[in-house]
Amino acid sequence: MRIALFATCIVDAMYPEVARDTVTILERLGHEVVFPERQACCGQMHINSGDFAGAHPVVAGHVRAFEEEPGWDVAVAPSGSCVASLGHQQPMIARRAGDEDLAARAEDLASRTYELAQLLTDVLGVTDAAAQLGSYFPHPVTYHPSCHGMRLLNLGDRQRELLSTVEGIDLRELPQADQCCGFGGTFSMKNRQVSSAMLEDKAANIVSTGASLCAGGDASCLMHIGGGLSRSGAVSPRGGAVGTVHLARVLASTREKPLLPPRSEPILSGGSLR
Repeated sequence: MRIALFATCIVDAMYPEVARDTVTILERLGHEVVFPERQACCGQMHINSGDFAGAHPVVAGHVRAFEEEPGWDVAVAPSGSCVASLGHQQPMIARRAGDEDLAARAEDLASRTYELAQLLTDVLGVTDAAAQLGSYFPHPVTYHPSCHGMRLLNLGDRQRELLSTVEGIDLRELPQADQCCGFGGTFSMKNRQVSSAMLEDKAANIVSTGASLCAGGDASCLMHIGGGLSRSGAVSPRGGAVGTVHLARVLASTREKPLLPPRSEPILSGGSLR
């Protein structure tokens, strides 16, 4: 299968290792990954800020970038938030601008774009990360499901179930896992105090599990959570800062090429593991 990678803004700019690990996983399964080079933002930030007029050319640019890449079968993004925006927001923006042609093209693109865990389980038939991907991650980990993945994409337990099949992982239940971490894109800036209170609750629940890392499928949420953990000075029972790690990084880690060397602790960079 030929798979087009939608890297997303935050991954491309701040966590490129997540995009690289997404490619690694798919190539490990024998698929070809292509990267539409003209891709940029999907428009979610503009839309969430109410700049509908400004979002229209951004949506058009995203759709055009993937249309111009020839011969791909499906597209994938390591972000439930951005994939949700393609189907939930882009057609709406096009129709508000009176651009029905773009709306139809956006809907078509959205129907062929998958979040990483969604693609692996629903399309590529991955049910056992250790057996099919060689995933190995012998660390205590808890898992935060992001809001867009749960509520707009209806991912259910796909991400968590993949994590549970990684060899060596000690996956721990997160109390009140379905509660928002407080990021919400521009919400965290416009409603700083509310966002901070929500983040404090999320960080406290993560620390209560005794895990060294909190895994998830959205870099933006992990950045927010990681920042809160870093500022709180949270320390894991193993000794070392509690950090965050993207699902793609865990799945790409193997015995031969582990993400973390034995008995090491995560290095925080904006609250994320590098």
